This record gives sequence, structure tokens and C-alpha cells, in this order.
Amino acid sequence: MLYFKTDEEVGLLRESNLLVSRTLAEMASIIKPGITTLYLDKIAESFIRDNGATPAFKGYGGFPNTLCTSVNDEVVHGIPSSYVLKEGDIISVDCGVILNGWYGDSAFTFPVGEISEEIRRLLDFTRASLEEGVKEAVAGNRIGDISSAVQTKAESGGYSVVRDLVGHGLGKKLHEPPEVANWGKKGTGPKMEKGLVICIEPMINSGKKETIQMKDGWTIKTADGKPSAHFEYAVAVDKGKADVLTTFEFIDKVLNKL
Repeated sequence: MLYFKTDEEVGLLRESNLLVSRTLAEMASIIKPGITTLYLDKIAESFIRDNGATPAFKGYGGFPNTLCTSVNDEVVHGIPSSYVLKEGDIISVDCGVILNGWYGDSAFTFPVGEISEEIRRLLDFTRASLEEGVKEAVAGNRIGDISSAVQTKAESGGYSVVRDLVGHGLGKKLHEPPEVANWGKKGTGPKMEKGLVICIEPMINSGKKETIQMKDGWTIKTADGKPSAHFEYAVAVDKGKADVLTTFEFIDKVLNKL
């Protein structure tokens, strides 16, 4: 069953997702070689609580931390640890909050110091794949239109799309219907109407699409050990044009200063 939100409810979801956007911008300001992923997690949790919200991931299904921090060949769900970030790494930070009973959820893959042109291209294509998917999140279209747009853009760059993980609906629950795959055919899947709120989150591998799960029960890595990137927006479907509830503007402003 799909849940269509009122304008007031979309407004509340916008507030939650703006807080996630601001939290990720805080991460942008401190990510550098020499810090641990657990340090990022502690800063994020304090920032979220100081802004009157609760970390959404902590305790969700038993996940132990505020952030998912996935480095290099880790696709998603990496657990913050004593790992020290190194020059040339990339780190995908996935963050969720609960504010006034509504969820916010977004992800961004950050460079750590200077990265290679090859890795920069992976990040640029993954983010562009997200933007292509967002264009299709309008009333009257189908979920498959989003999926096809993401896949087409990613594969045009020679990359592969992770099949084992998908985007999702968002509201008073972190995961609501429908599933939003990053691959598929136009004209298929549930029809979207105004008020549907979904997370579009391409997970794009530089090598093959296959993934493996680590023994910690959470971390998903690429099977071939090559880097992967992950960008995520929360989007409210509207007539004519998608209403993006997340913004990367705060992050871009920080990164352009570095």
C-alpha cells in the first residue's frame, strides 16, 4: 500500500530531511585524512540531538551507530570504527533522523583529500544518475521510469548498478512501500501520484554489480573489491516536477571552500 502525504506532512518531512542535509554538511567540514569513522559518528549524533532530533539508524534492526560509513569498496551499511581515513579514500555517509515523528534520510559520497580522476568520475556519474532519476519522479509516471533513468545514466559511463539493494518510500517509517530499484524498464511498477515520498539512492559500482555481505552482518562490499559510490535524495512526487526534500547545497558550499 502506498502512503500519499498531505502538503502539511510533506512540510514536516522537508524539515527532517533538511536536518539530515545539515548533518551531512557538518561531516563535509571535518572529513579529512587522519580521522576515524567513529569520530564522524560521534559528531553526527551530537549534532542531531542538539537539534532536537533522534538518530534514526541507531538501534534500527540492531544497527549500532548513528551513521553508516562505507569506505572505498564498501557499498552501504558500513559500521563506524577505528578505521583511519587516508588520502585518496572515498567515504559514503548515510544518515537518518527522526524529527517530530517524521524520518529524514540521505547519503553522500565524500572524497578524502585528493582523489584520482578515475574515482572523481565515478562520484560524478553516480550523482548525475540520481539527478536523472529525480526528473522522472512526477505524478503520472511509474517507478520503473525512475529506475530506467538511473540505470541508463550509470551504464552510459561504463559502470554497473547494484541489484541487491533499493530505494524506498519514506514517512513515519524509515522504509515504506514502494521499493525504488536503480535498474528497470520504463512504464513498469507502481504509478506515482502527488504526495508520494520516496528515497532515490543509486549505488553504483566501478566494476561488476555483484556484492557480498561481511561477517559483521551489515557491511555490503563489492565482490570484486573495486570502489562504489552512493548518493541519496528524499523526494516528494508532485505534478509537473519532483519536489526534492534534500539539498546538497550545504555540502557543496563546504567542499568548495576546501
